[in-house]
Amino acid sequence: MRNPDTPLAIDDLTLFAERIARLPPADAGWVAALLAEVLRARRHETDLLAMQAASEHAASEHGEHLNDQLAQVALDTAEWLRTLWDVGYMGAGSFRSAPRSAFPSIDLDDVRKSSLFARIRQGKHALPFPPPTRNGRPWHDVLDDAGTTHEVAAEIIRDEKGRALAAIIEGCAEWQVVEEILEDRQFVVQHEGKGPRYGLHLPGTGSAELRREPPALTCPLQQQERGGFHSHSLHWQRDDGSTQVVALRAATWERAVAEAEHWLASHHPEVYGQVRFVRQ
Repeated sequence: MRNPDTPLAIDDLTLFAERIARLPPADAGWVAALLAEVLRARRHETDLLAMQAASEHAASEHGEHLNDQLAQVALDTAEWLRTLWDVGYMGAGSFRSAPRSAFPSIDLDDVRKSSLFARIRQGKHALPFPPPTRNGRPWHDVLDDAGTTHEVAAEIIRDEKGRALAAIIEGCAEWQVVEEILEDRQFVVQHEGKGPRYGLHLPGTGSAELRREPPALTCPLQQQERGGFHSHSLHWQRDDGSTQVVALRAATWERAVAEAEHWLASHHPEVYGQVRFVRQ
């Protein structure tokens, strides 16, 4: 005997529809209307269950994303505090303890006003080598903006044989010419042999144009998931063909790329900004 608490299958409801046709005309009308209402309720229930499943899936994905974000905040805070301890970065003002002697006293105002913490939260690090300068001031935009064309004042310095050796760009004379593509017009340059390479175009008249070259190298970043959190590692191929695996302090893909770039800047500054990272 069927359990009355168990919902009827759709096949049973279809069978009822066939049997209605054999009822007396006085009963067939109201029974058919009742069955139609039951079928509408069943379709509505199916739609609700589908919406609930989609909502639960979205909530699960949101929870996973939130876990990654919280983990990244924890990593960023640890990096900020480590910097405070090691180098005594003052941030919003003078902390009440000296670095390396006792842990500094930090309040909310220090967190809000610390430019160091803000930079870390943006996924940026201080470069381990000096950036180019523009009219004597550090020029970070030229390193950070990969797709921007900068109008610049530039000239090429040649040796006694006429070979292009260096460039003076925006008053900075530390630019090296890597390649002369089109005589007196197009060059590939790099600042002090470190960081990204740039295409330098010298028109016949008007300002020169400096644009960062797209990455010519690729390097895999491996992503692993455990307990709802993601971890990342850089797989760098050495000159001898072996692979160096570097664990990255990052819980999100964007921050993993930033950490990998910082590692390159510290260990291989000659190719920093020239590597495209691919997910593995």
